[in-house]
Amino acid sequence: MANDRKYQSGPLTAQDYKAIEQAARRRLLIRRILIYAFLVIAAIAVLFPFYWMILTSFKTQGAYNAEEVPKFYTFAPTLANYKVAFTAVPLARYFLNTLIFSLITTAAMMFVLVLAAYGFARMDFKGKNLVFSLFLSLMMIPNELVIITNYVTITSWNMRNTFAGLILPSITSVFYIYLLKENFEQIPDELYKAAKVDGTSDFKYLLRVMVPISKPTLVTITILKVIECWNSYVWPRLITDDRNYYLVSNGIQEIRQNGFGRDNIPAMMAAVVVISVPLIILFLCFRNKIMEGVSRGGTKG
Repeated sequence: MANDRKYQSGPLTAQDYKAIEQAARRRLLIRRILIYAFLVIAAIAVLFPFYWMILTSFKTQGAYNAEEVPKFYTFAPTLANYKVAFTAVPLARYFLNTLIFSLITTAAMMFVLVLAAYGFARMDFKGKNLVFSLFLSLMMIPNELVIITNYVTITSWNMRNTFAGLILPSITSVFYIYLLKENFEQIPDELYKAAKVDGTSDFKYLLRVMVPISKPTLVTITILKVIECWNSYVWPRLITDDRNYYLVSNGIQEIRQNGFGRDNIPAMMAAVVVISVPLIILFLCFRNKIMEGVSRGGTKG
């Protein structure tokens, strides 16, 4: 008789409402279980290579070579591989070179970026839209073509194996200029008019009003640029063949090809861990800023 309830007309009873609520809760619970199961599987797929890298870095070379079947644990962790990573190759110098390259490149790019974005967002000049459209069209050019022209230019200026040669081609970005321009355009025009009434110059208005308001986007661009510089490989590999100017990415490749990387895999993994940890910490500390800056830059109105 209970099964025939759904065929009966009339108002629903309290038991009917309770049954509907329980069914909705079950569907919500099943949906959450499926979502969390998918997220757990995705997280394992993403994090497992990092776990394997860290685990291998704590294994001895003999124990690693003796494993016929890879083990997902070790009962005798060692820090000797990290010592080898810093003593067998000038890894500390690679770190210093990368730090210098990242900081100077990011600072120079932010200076160019802020001025360019302000010019396209607030200044009126003849052909501005056309110039900006042509500027955006540069994003359609493959990076390989840009690298070729940059290589010819830097070589003709005798800047190979110099920090200037590493830095100059990386001090601008069409995408970041576009992102910051969109953010600047969200700032109300009334603020600019009020600043001009008070006698504020354009440069002072940029520094005191637009830059503080756009701070989340600027922080996001800074972090992303540092990460980009830290991971840079093709251009530094092409423009430098002197170890004194190697970055960490080139250093890892040198270790793999000509150092201990082919024979001592645990030490190689230790070097990779040392290089990866700063970026992971940087992203974890500023992940909210990155998301906030990207969302602000992509929202109009």
